[in-house]
Amino acid sequence: MPKNIRYTLLSLRDMLTSAGPFVFLTIGLLVLAYWWLDPAPPKHVTLATGPAQSAYAEFGKRYAKAMAAYGIEVQLLPSEGSSQNLEWLTAGKADLGFVQGGSGALPTNAHEGLASLGSLFVEPVWLFYRAEAAQKVTATVNGDATLTALTQLKGLRVNVGTAGSGVPSLMGKLFDINRIDDSTLTLSRLEQTPATVAFLNGELDALVFASAPESPMVQMLLQTPGVKLMDFAQSEAYSRRFAFLTPVTLPRGVVDLARDVPAQDVHLVAPTTTLMTREGVHPAVLQLFSQASLAFHSPAGWFNRAHEFPNAANTEFPLSREAERTIRDGTPLLQRYLPFFYANLMERMWLALGIIVAVLLPLSRIVPPLYEFRIRSRVFRWYGQLRDIEDRAGTSIDSAQGLVDELNQLETRVGQINVPLSYADELYALRNHIELVRKKLLRA
Repeated sequence: MPKNIRYTLLSLRDMLTSAGPFVFLTIGLLVLAYWWLDPAPPKHVTLATGPAQSAYAEFGKRYAKAMAAYGIEVQLLPSEGSSQNLEWLTAGKADLGFVQGGSGALPTNAHEGLASLGSLFVEPVWLFYRAEAAQKVTATVNGDATLTALTQLKGLRVNVGTAGSGVPSLMGKLFDINRIDDSTLTLSRLEQTPATVAFLNGELDALVFASAPESPMVQMLLQTPGVKLMDFAQSEAYSRRFAFLTPVTLPRGVVDLARDVPAQDVHLVAPTTTLMTREGVHPAVLQLFSQASLAFHSPAGWFNRAHEFPNAANTEFPLSREAERTIRDGTPLLQRYLPFFYANLMERMWLALGIIVAVLLPLSRIVPPLYEFRIRSRVFRWYGQLRDIEDRAGTSIDSAQGLVDELNQLETRVGQINVPLSYADELYALRNHIELVRKKLLRA
């Protein structure tokens, strides 16, 4: 091996050996920071959705498909609806879930540890009724078979949904504010599909849903002959009495322009659906769900213009920091150019990296002196033996020839020392000093 290359390799070896403790300390701090921050998201999360064929179930499938692209498996938990989702989140059975505004039936302190990822869409209260049933209760009043107030439901058979759906709780509040006694109604709490079948068979007079228009049940009933949708003429007043309600309008012809369905604008009241999460869910997961919500809920719909959702309005829970940043800034800058894993790692580690650099920068100043000491010690440690030989030369204990032999052995060992060229002057100085002691011994 050429000498230049050998000297360079020796110099690198010494540098790495001197910097070894510093390097190990850096690696240890990085491992500790990674363990503490835990930047990598889990591979499995649970999402509480809703009944089959509901809007919650449909959106749950979309979120699961979006998360699969990042290697995260989303387990969909079908439920009775919003209230049950809230119970599962509180109990820790689900990581995320769709919750409808006004459906919280738990004590206030039970909601601690829950956060919102933003309002996703409105869920109008769809109160479908049979035309002949409306004729029975309105003909004696004004001869019109159109219902425009909840007080006109007295005496009818009304299904308000299962307890876990949140609709019974919502309708109970609306009945109370209208001073409607439940005993004046025949209320049932069937699930969506059995209730729809009973409604179409004439066993029910009215049917209440609270769902996004994407629900197949809503789409079907809007176009069923003999079925009408109640117009909430007091929708603005409801929204003033309940903060979680929003007045919305189903525009004329939006369902079917060719058939002009509906034939006129229909006023509705709508709670807002929020994607909820419990405490302890990984921030990277929340960020991915928030970004997916931008794609799923920002397009224009029947009740909103483009980019109105998701937003931070009409939510009864504190907004998650990840959702707030996503709603405000959209996709982070690094994720626009790097794969999510690397961008997420850099985003969540940069502060720790800054602290580590601040700690290690002063410590790094000891590496050059340590390197210099390591190199010079190879030369200086032989001066002790050289001085011992010189001191014994002034006594009669050892013969001069014996000391010369020791000196020759010392010179041989010194000749085998390898040091970087920048420290060669000290090696040659040692050899000169050995020669000076030899001459002194020979004169003696």
